[in-house]
Amino acid sequence: MLKGKVAVITGSTSGIGLGIARALAGAGADVVINGFGDAAEMEALRAGLADACGVGVAYSGADLSTPAGVQALIDGAEAAFGKVDVLVNNAGIQHVSPVEDFPPERWDAVIAVNLSAVFHGTRLVLSGMKERGWGRIINVASAHGLVASRDKSAYVAAKHGVVGLTKVVGLETAGTGITCNAICPGWVLTPLVQKQVDALAAAKGLSEAEAAAELLSAKQPSGAFVTPDQLGALAVFLCSDAAAQMTGTALPMDGGWTAQ
Repeated sequence: MLKGKVAVITGSTSGIGLGIARALAGAGADVVINGFGDAAEMEALRAGLADACGVGVAYSGADLSTPAGVQALIDGAEAAFGKVDVLVNNAGIQHVSPVEDFPPERWDAVIAVNLSAVFHGTRLVLSGMKERGWGRIINVASAHGLVASRDKSAYVAAKHGVVGLTKVVGLETAGTGITCNAICPGWVLTPLVQKQVDALAAAKGLSEAEAAAELLSAKQPSGAFVTPDQLGALAVFLCSDAAAQMTGTALPMDGGWTAQ
């Protein structure tokens, strides 16, 4: 379905981003994966994905906390494959603290990676997409782009901002062949969430399974984690012709979290 298309997925060396990269590559797209990691491990990941899916795969270690880093990612993708047809803005970081104790530098870091990088990536790919008359921008927001939780002010603010930006881009590109949508996952067992499970287990003397169950029960009525493969399948759908009239939307995949 996506043969001949080029997809850039930020924060895609593990977790949600890797699940989406695998799904898009499996649908035939050449992909650029992005993230930090040991050079040998990143090359093994790149080569393995290329071999498994029979597509071109490039790796970028660009730091998305600065506009220059986002520019380097997009420039590298265009140098490798000539264009960017699909941009998946997935990279994210987290810091948990009450507002009055929230370190300003951590606020700035969360906003930079989780929100500003989405803006910079989007502005850099839009002109090419418009010239070609086709594009897909998929922003991985969060259930926290729709509702709030305590002690996550920067993350919640950033993800609400991503949902708002998605709506604006959807309106500005309506009728151009470009769509922009946000996916809003609930709990997904990513490395970021695993840290929260481990912290809860340590704080309460629970087993890992007990801590995971407690974390889920507080927010996610299904009692099960969303999987990266499920999110990848949704991303592939959003790239399809069937989703050509879906734009500016925020799509929860959260086990019922935001239905409450």
